[in-house]
Amino acid sequence: MTRRIAVVLFNLGGPDGPEAVRPFLVNLFTDPAILRVPSFVRPWLGRLIAWRRTKAARENYDILGGGSPLRELTEQQARALEAALAAKEPGSEYRCFVAMRYWHPFSDEAARAVKAFDPAEVLLVPLYPQYSSTTTGSSIAAWHDACAAIGLARPTTTLCCFHSDAGFAGATARLVREAQAKARAALPEGVKLRVLFSAHGLPERIIKAGDPYQWQVEQTMAAVVGAMDEPGLDHVVCYQSRVTPQKWIGPSTEEEIRRAAAEKVAVLICPIAFVSEHSETLVELDVEYRHIGESLGIPGYFRVPAQNSDHAFIQSLADLTRRAQHSARTLCSFAGARQCPRQHTDCPHARAQSLAAKAA
Repeated sequence: MTRRIAVVLFNLGGPDGPEAVRPFLVNLFTDPAILRVPSFVRPWLGRLIAWRRTKAARENYDILGGGSPLRELTEQQARALEAALAAKEPGSEYRCFVAMRYWHPFSDEAARAVKAFDPAEVLLVPLYPQYSSTTTGSSIAAWHDACAAIGLARPTTTLCCFHSDAGFAGATARLVREAQAKARAALPEGVKLRVLFSAHGLPERIIKAGDPYQWQVEQTMAAVVGAMDEPGLDHVVCYQSRVTPQKWIGPSTEEEIRRAAAEKVAVLICPIAFVSEHSETLVELDVEYRHIGESLGIPGYFRVPAQNSDHAFIQSLADLTRRAQHSARTLCSFAGARQCPRQHTDCPHARAQSLAAKAA
């Protein structure tokens, strides 16, 4: 008999129309993994933040036609991954399900669909290359809650991250090289080009509390630069999308654009922590930051496209999924065992070890 395997793809989600913007923001800012305040404060404070940000967010989504393209792009990735897995393991039936964190389809919708599929096992695969308690960690918790609510219990393997996976790095490096060639062809002779590897930022206190995200982002940049094999490449990692007044990790993407403009260096921005186009790439990078750079007289502003359903990326995701499935682990990184240094106590492997120690 054909063995059924459910692959659940985690992603952030995005509003599918103007009327969904505020509830999407409420879901985001009332998540305890995002808004780390006492539980009795979070509901009203999260709603207040969402209310204050709704107008600006709607204006951004208006640029995209009123809603986010993320669900459609993620569904396309799911179908492409199904085809890639079927080609690699024809004796198994893989079905990919999408579980968004803050808008439809939520984890409970995906869990009901998985239960109806009745798989022999479940593979949880984040579409966040780098692990953070605010993204993958929050999605995993929501998934387990959804499964508990409907009594879905199947052998489950969780892939926590793939920040330095060779296939992922190689696929990303190719996209950077292609965009780099186009940028250099468009620039006047003698103008230098700097690659800005831009990732979504986090408050510094979350990193200091043990979240491995920043370390993993830096590992991704190193892996991609290594795969590009271009000695002397001018590059830097930076962080975008700051939304609160507290101190965030840096340098910020805006700061690096301003520095490049002052030095008369063109920039090629690579969204290193996103594998699908959405508002942070299509609006923040392509519209807002471009405007800042051009208003400062930057000699050139270019961007690497997100992976979306790029063939090499999907193949790397299929390889990651199969390695996780055959790892004989319930929790694995792209390389199997834990990869994060010990100071990153919010690494899911560290949390699992801590829970095991308490149980013993």
